[in-house]
Amino acid sequence: MKLITLHVPEQYIEGLEKLVDNKLYPNRSEAIRIAIRDLLKRELWG
Repeated sequence: MKLITLHVPEQYIEGLEKLVDNKLYPNRSEAIRIAIRDLLKRELWG
């Protein structure tokens, strides 16, 4: 995997933390990877 750096609004980070705290994802990185995958599936591959 490659490392990327991005700036996101604090509200997004708070939302990601809630998803992780609720045990929906193991960590923020995994939640972001899944969100990107789903976007690509919908917009490019779907």
